[in-house]
Amino acid sequence: MSSAALHTQSDTNYLNDGFGIRSWLLTTDHKRIAILYLITNTLFFFMGSVMAALIRIELLTPEGDLVQPDMYNRLFTMHGVIMVFLFLIPTIPAVFGNFLIPIMIGAKDLAFPRLNLGSWYVFNVGAALIFYSIFKGGLDTGWTFYVPFSSTYSATNVMTAAVGIFIAGFASIMTGLNFLVTIHRMRAPGMTWFRMPLFVWAHYATSIIILLGTPVVAVTILMVGAERVLHLGIFDPAYGGDPILFQHLFWFYSHPAVYIMVLPAMGIQSELVAGMCRNRVFGYRAVCYASVAIAVLGFLVWGHHMYTTGQSPYAGTIFSFLTMLVAVPSAVKTFNWTATLYRGSISWETPMIYAAAFIGLFIIGGTTGVMLGTLGIDVHVHDTYFVVAHFHYVMVGVTMMGFMGGLHYWWPKITGRMYDAFWSKISALLIFVGFNLTFFPQFLLGYMGMPRRYHAYPEQWQTLNVLSTAGASVLGIGFVLPAIYFLWSLKKGKKAEANPWGAVGLEWEISSPPISHNFEETPVVINEAYDYQAGHVGVIPSTEKEADLV
Repeated sequence: MSSAALHTQSDTNYLNDGFGIRSWLLTTDHKRIAILYLITNTLFFFMGSVMAALIRIELLTPEGDLVQPDMYNRLFTMHGVIMVFLFLIPTIPAVFGNFLIPIMIGAKDLAFPRLNLGSWYVFNVGAALIFYSIFKGGLDTGWTFYVPFSSTYSATNVMTAAVGIFIAGFASIMTGLNFLVTIHRMRAPGMTWFRMPLFVWAHYATSIIILLGTPVVAVTILMVGAERVLHLGIFDPAYGGDPILFQHLFWFYSHPAVYIMVLPAMGIQSELVAGMCRNRVFGYRAVCYASVAIAVLGFLVWGHHMYTTGQSPYAGTIFSFLTMLVAVPSAVKTFNWTATLYRGSISWETPMIYAAAFIGLFIIGGTTGVMLGTLGIDVHVHDTYFVVAHFHYVMVGVTMMGFMGGLHYWWPKITGRMYDAFWSKISALLIFVGFNLTFFPQFLLGYMGMPRRYHAYPEQWQTLNVLSTAGASVLGIGFVLPAIYFLWSLKKGKKAEANPWGAVGLEWEISSPPISHNFEETPVVINEAYDYQAGHVGVIPSTEKEADLV
């Protein structure tokens, strides 16, 4: 039996199976839907980045000389809303999860193809409402929508944006449900739970968080709207409500939402490390269990965001302990990725550069997260730029390293074209250097006491702010370069082989780009994940007798 049987000789792939706009907008092909998400979410990322650039330009000087305080409040709110709800949370599952999960488990599509397409339309309806609120003047509550300001006092477009976020959340629920059913019911023969790629395990754990957590924040947003419109006494003390209740509900979802962003990036990281080192991930089962442990423990630590709200010191102690506990499975993954490098045949292609950057940023973000989980330190740096820096290292740095690494790793599979290796490496280095230059000075600013969300500050903090703004400029250049060479590759790039990296996995055993239904025949998985000794994981039996043997 030969692994080469998985390769298709068909000239028809999912990209040229119907060229019209209608064929794309009405498609139920999971790969095309992934491309639709990639286009829209990349556009949202650049829109949010423009607002971030304006924020950094404002902070270049101590005086508030670019925008007025009210406009500054709207800028950082709109930047946060776009980046968190329209890019960081949905993008990796919607793009890479959609494209790869069926192929990685040997299925021809997701369990509910029409639901998958519907999720993209629902997501864009929510995004349209969010952008409508922005173009109508924006909102100024911060992306956390803290009450009673958001529920009673803000005169901006809170309700329109809140409804948009509410609707976009349903798209995540639809996607998470689709992934869970697909992984449970549509795995190829021989694809046992512990033969699944770690990318699939990460999305399985993420889907659990989405289904359990997203309804909580959806109901919370509905209650904010009800209080704002009907003046019900839920959160506002003026009506008999409790504002701390909002924080409990919001952070019960929003801390697990951190792992909605990070866990899929961890799944990509496992694939990059294995593929670029040509080595089985060290402690494969431990990494599987760590993904599930993060999903479970992530729901138990929301109170570490609330040390300064007056909660019981005993509750604070318990939440601090649980915060240290949730760091353990993350550390297991990090140690296992590092151990995978040992005696691996490391290939320093662009995806590997992003994998190395991922580990560096994750260590800094994770270490400072443990610091913020400590009561004494958190009280000192609460609501300062230390928190801003930590947030960006974990949610933005780690997620973006995973996203960019995955995009460079699977771009040949997605498009059938190779990109320019030199410029992609330059871009990766610019992004890593620019990111650290942007956000590491903010740890120092926060420790010295600079509060976040202020548009003016004392002169002694200007040098660090200038460094941060300079880093943002480098970071911006680093992100513009891929937009150029990826678009260039679509027309001028060298045609990609089925397996340009010499990696192991079902996605590397089919053509680049794949045919519309992924496999001509259902593959049979006969080897463990990342079995670089065998060189492949699945085959298509060529005879009935061979099928019986498998």
